[in-house]
Amino acid sequence: MTTAVVTGLGVTAPNGLGTEEFWKATLAGESGLGPVTRFDAAQYPSTVAGEVPGYVAEDHIPSRLMPQTDHMTRLALTAADWALTDAGLDIGELPEYGIGVVTAASGGAVEFGQRELQNLWSKGKEYVSAYQSFAWFYAVNTGQISIRHKLRGPSGVLLTEQAGGIDTLGHARRHIRKGFPAVVAGGVDAALCPWGWVPQIASGRMSTVDDPARAYLPFSADATGYVPGEGGAILLVEDAGSAAARNAGQVYGEVAGYAATLDPAPGTGRPPGLRRAAENALADAGITPGDVDVVFADAAGVPELDRAEAEALTALFGPCGVPVTAPKTMTGRLLAGGAALDVATALLALRDGVVPPTVNVARPAPEYTIDLVTEAREADLRTALVLARGHGGFNAALVLRRAA
Repeated sequence: MTTAVVTGLGVTAPNGLGTEEFWKATLAGESGLGPVTRFDAAQYPSTVAGEVPGYVAEDHIPSRLMPQTDHMTRLALTAADWALTDAGLDIGELPEYGIGVVTAASGGAVEFGQRELQNLWSKGKEYVSAYQSFAWFYAVNTGQISIRHKLRGPSGVLLTEQAGGIDTLGHARRHIRKGFPAVVAGGVDAALCPWGWVPQIASGRMSTVDDPARAYLPFSADATGYVPGEGGAILLVEDAGSAAARNAGQVYGEVAGYAATLDPAPGTGRPPGLRRAAENALADAGITPGDVDVVFADAAGVPELDRAEAEALTALFGPCGVPVTAPKTMTGRLLAGGAALDVATALLALRDGVVPPTVNVARPAPEYTIDLVTEAREADLRTALVLARGHGGFNAALVLRRAA
């Protein structure tokens, strides 16, 4: 069966703009969490977020696209540019309909939508941008990336919130197996505005702690919820044979196994689906739990959800049976961008043989029998398992194998 590999990465994250800057900060345990600055959050119970630093859109986005794009889409376009450049892919050498685009989304470009609706309500319809017809749309990142780079292959968007970044890579591998040479996949999100803030507060899962170092503590006895963030990662997934034929500069790793499940309805007495997703992904990769060298956890930061994930990991690997890490403690949970960034981080960990840390958590709560990595740890990493859960019961698991 055709092998799908990742040959390009583009990262826009709260603790680093660009792949190597992000990776350096992550290994050093440098957090990008801080007080919200993109809007006045003082009136809300939650005031901490992960914001992408130093991003000047005009340095990366053509002037003609500025009026028709949201902050989210600009970050996504930048990450896609970097991923394609990193891969060294000459789009002109591939078939016209050979490259697809599959991205993840949560609620779309809510900052753009909020601004235009405010104009409608306060000033009138003549003050609403014509670009509102599509700029807010949850498929806008896929559309703008495909248009900008003339990528006319199979395209789509997946709305499974935090799980979406993994789901896009599963779909990308499916397209590769159908014979397409390459797919741009991943997720970038940005909902740091009141319209994106209030629904997350309403979920009851956001932390209300004002100290950025104490606000998001997954697997800790002091966990009180999560901190949201913006950004994510775009990856180029490529047919291994095509990558070899064009002498690709690097292969970060193989997308070896994928699975997704949906939690049962509350009150049914049936267990959550995260463990089953992990088991199915391992089976899809043709490996056993003993073959996994590191797990990148979903790390909800909500006690009952952390407990469910820790129990699933213990059942699958045994007590402290595999190193577990959650570097998203340095970025926050990025909605549709979160799992894609975790996948990029896992590929960099496989490349360099080091497990990045879970910052601010000195040790897991006593009831969680997991080997939580709290300081960067060198290791011989061959296989990584990345887990993600999206609000609404979505579960996704991805097995990554180090490049030979």
